[in-house]
Amino acid sequence: MEQKKYTKHFILLSILLVILFFLNISLGSVSIPFKDLFNSVFGGTVTKDSWRTIIINFRIPKAITAILVGSGLSICGLLMQTLFRNPLAGPFVLGISSGASLGVAILILGSSVFGGFFLTTSISNWSLPIAASLGAFLVLSAVIIAANRVKNTMSILIIGLMFGSLTSAVISVLAYFSEAAQIQQYLFWSFGSLGNLTWNEITVFVIIYSIGILGTIAVIKPLNSFLLGENYAKSLGINVKKSRNIILLITSILTGVITAFSGPIAFVGLAVPHIARMLFASSNHKILLPAVAIIGAIVLLICDAIAQLPTSEFTLPINAITSLFGAPVVIWLLIRKKRLFV
Repeated sequence: MEQKKYTKHFILLSILLVILFFLNISLGSVSIPFKDLFNSVFGGTVTKDSWRTIIINFRIPKAITAILVGSGLSICGLLMQTLFRNPLAGPFVLGISSGASLGVAILILGSSVFGGFFLTTSISNWSLPIAASLGAFLVLSAVIIAANRVKNTMSILIIGLMFGSLTSAVISVLAYFSEAAQIQQYLFWSFGSLGNLTWNEITVFVIIYSIGILGTIAVIKPLNSFLLGENYAKSLGINVKKSRNIILLITSILTGVITAFSGPIAFVGLAVPHIARMLFASSNHKILLPAVAIIGAIVLLICDAIAQLPTSEFTLPINAITSLFGAPVVIWLLIRKKRLFV
């Protein structure tokens, strides 16, 4: 019954998502008429073959990446805020993103410290995603081990933050011994990017993303019970430890693959769940999970469109735009001082 109540909301948001998708692929340094844009997408006749190449091989993959990243980070943010019952928890609180950043830092900056192997390895197109995935998996393993040894969920949050601080310290040490060109390369990666993926990389991205999304469907009931605390969840027969580990694993998978393919993108996962709660006025995760997914995709498409600097050949770092969007939302939430969980 509650889902029918919000059908209109979902229809309007879905229409907005489709409109923004086409708006996003229409923007860029090369101006392409809408007719040719439409024909490129649906296989019609295009005035210039180069326009079809731009649309199919560059703009559509970038828009799909924005949808995957925006929805994935928003879902992770919702999972973390529910699990820790903390409105300021986000997808990166477990240190998974920091672990991915450490993997990339070792690859890019490591040649100055560890020798030529890292320098030759960094030539491969897949090397950055693989290095980021390995770093994320390393921190994930440590977090899961820690989660099985502590009973208090808040302790896991603190442990995740400590892992993040530890990896940041290691990256700082690597940067200190690295050359300026290597530091600049790592800095550009840390800005985040949605436009560097090939169709093969997007296929891998979609497969791993789908695994994470399927996992979220399995934990909807535990998520709803966690809103009232772990003791309440136990009274409903929920296996708190098992559910907690599954939620941590799902968040780690999604955060890890997103960071591996697009870099660390801030604030979307923190701000979007609050926007969804305000728009839908519901705490039911059957409603909130699809809501944050659609809103997160919309938000990142908008941010990417702004980053395009329409009519300009320059593109701003996506991380800067998401922070400009997310920071005011978080500040407003703090100033508002109202209950953040409906």
